Amino acid sequence: MSEPLNPFYISQKRNMNLVLLENKDFIDNERVVLRGRRFKHLISVNKVLRNDRLVCGLLNDKIGTGLITNVENDSLEMKVHLTDDPPRPLPLTLVLALPRPKMLKRIIESVTSLGVKKIYLINSWRVEKSFWQTPLLKEESLRKQMVLGLEQSRDTVLPEIYQKRFFTQFVKEELPQISKNSLCITAHPKSSRICPAGINKHITLAIGPEGGFIDIEVATLKEQGFSSYHIGQRILKVETAVTCLISRLYS
Repeated sequence: MSEPLNPFYISQKRNMNLVLLENKDFIDNERVVLRGRRFKHLISVNKVLRNDRLVCGLLNDKIGTGLITNVENDSLEMKVHLTDDPPRPLPLTLVLALPRPKMLKRIIESVTSLGVKKIYLINSWRVEKSFWQTPLLKEESLRKQMVLGLEQSRDTVLPEIYQKRFFTQFVKEELPQISKNSLCITAHPKSSRICPAGINKHITLAIGPEGGFIDIEVATLKEQGFSSYHIGQRILKVETAVTCLISRLYS
């Protein structure tokens, strides 16, 4: 049975909720051929068959449906009809101290699925230098995690990810323009104020590494208009805190 086309459907398995297409997949204006990872996933996990309809979207473009017209041993062909806009992006800019590499993968996929479109990976005193050497920071690796997030959430628009290795220079020289006309928040477990909820406006959110930003970094952010808030008595892992904060701010 084909997966429901309800845009609010949440799969219990790791189904491909949207088939993300690229221009190179098209063999004419309406037909695409899929091979490799997407083909294998659709066959083995989604268990698609000829005449099934799938939700499809063109990278950084429209969303619609695809009718499977043929299935071969190593490929499938679909006739696609793309007419709808992707979901609106979340009005949030994420400034994130570079986390551990394995955690980075999960965070990028997660925030992409939540609709975050601008991500700044920054340095911090508690960020280990070795983290900046991970191959997971290469464009191809980051793109892979973003694509998984788009497929999960039925979106087509890739986020923009920037890497900033000099904390003070970035915060003082670039962040003021980046955060202009937004509510500026620093997530800081030592703050005396609880994070507001249901803001639903443009926010620039700064989140530190494991252990949080050190005091001088919090002060530097404060100089640029960032107010510090905590999210409760429990100390969370960064990947949990990111999701928790975004959910709280846009409840």
